[in-house]
Parts: sequence; structure tokens; C-alpha cells
Amino acid sequence: MGRMQALLFAGFTLLLVVVAVWAFSRPWLPDLAADRSAIDHRIYLTLAVTGGAFILTQVLLALFAWRFRAREGRQAAYWHDNPRLEFTWTFVTAGVMTILVLGALRLWAHIYSPPPDDALLVEVTGQQFAWNIRYPGQDGVFGRTDPRWITVDNPLGIDDRDPHSADDIFLVNQLYLPVGRPVRVRIRSKDVIHSFFLPNFRVKQDAVPGMNIDIWFTPTRPGMYELACAEHCGLGHYRMRGFVIVQTPEEFAETLASLPTWGGQ
Repeated sequence: MGRMQALLFAGFTLLLVVVAVWAFSRPWLPDLAADRSAIDHRIYLTLAVTGGAFILTQVLLALFAWRFRAREGRQAAYWHDNPRLEFTWTFVTAGVMTILVLGALRLWAHIYSPPPDDALLVEVTGQQFAWNIRYPGQDGVFGRTDPRWITVDNPLGIDDRDPHSADDIFLVNQLYLPVGRPVRVRIRSKDVIHSFFLPNFRVKQDAVPGMNIDIWFTPTRPGMYELACAEHCGLGHYRMRGFVIVQTPEEFAETLASLPTWGGQ
């Protein structure tokens, strides 16, 4: 019976290893379009470590089932209740987990570090069920907003009396970005919690009412990508979808120049 258990463990482990290698050798993450490859590396490292631990555990289970199978005159006394062995695998596991956690904390600190001084500032405000995009215009300053001025045509409540509002550029569900330049996105919400999710850029940040949350990243590939909401924000959550258009710096400048400003619309 013990030998059969060992063979079953070994066969099952081999099958899982083959399936896992086949699955994770195929592209399963969205194409990366930002400077966040460290996130992908961290995912693959974690999978490799946990996968290796799983394989080792199953191999040991198969080995023990075969070596210490029920036989006359044999007893698995050495491996039973062995404090030194238990302390060893506990400390080794704790050490590996500590290394993984410290690496993840360093990555987290980098992602949420202050953006470069030359980063492009964009404001993204979530609402049921759209993404409101605003650029500060040539003066580099956003116009004042106030909930009292919110209307159907003015979803952000932009104050027309503020001179900084005149050159603001307002779009819905269309986020234009230049390739190769750091982008600082200021995330807001006007109603419920949304989640600003750019899968191709490895960016995901909740938009919380009453809070301005800044994140930054650098687009690295021109193209059109998805802007989604990853938080169930109501019955229309499924249609809260926008697009990120990454252009060359020259194309981006031409696009902004061609868009109407708030004061001129």
C-alpha cells in the first residue's frame, strides 16, 4: 500500500509540474506598456518559489510514503517528533518569506515614491459610470472645482470664474499620454469607490471620494490600451470603460493643441 501511495504522489506531482510549466510558459499577462517590469518579475519569482516548495513537499511525501511504509520490524521513529527538523524547516520558510516580503516592500516604495519633476500631470475623476479626464492646460494649474457647480454639462463642477479654468482640457473616457515621459495621475471620485485600472501598465489604484491620490508611471509603448474600473461600483459597472492612447511626444503635443479648452468650448 505504501509503495502505491508513493507512486500516486509522484505521478500526481509530475502531472501538476507539466501542466504548470505549460500554462506559465504561455503569455498570460497583458502586454507590458510601462516601466513596471519589476512587477512581472516579482510575480514570476513568487510563482517559482512557491512552485518549487510545492514540488519539494510532494516529492518528500512520496519518499516518506515509500520509505516508511508499514513493514514488520520497522518504525519511523527518527522523523517523528523531531524538534530540530521542525525548527529547521520553520526558520527556512520564515527566511524565504522575509526575503520575498522585503523585496515586495521595496517595490511598493518605488511605485509610490514621489514622481519626477518633469512628470505630466493629469487628473482622472471616476463617476458612475465614466472616467473624467482633465489636463491643466498651458498654465500647468487646474481650475478650481466645487460640487455646487456640477451639472450634466459640467460633471466636475469646474468654476468658470477661476482664470485657471479657461485653458483646462476636459475629456471623457479618453486618456492621451506621451511615450517615454513620466505621467503623474491624480485620481479622484465624485460618488462611490472606483478602481483606476490599466492592466497593460500594471497600474491599479482605488479612487476614493474626498481623496486625491497621486500615482505615476512612464509609458514605454505607443498604442491604444484599456482603461477599466476594477471595483464593483454599481449596476453600470460593466460599461465603465475608457481608452489610453499613448503617442509620440510630437503627436501628443498636436493632439492637446487640437482639443478644445474649457473656456473655449
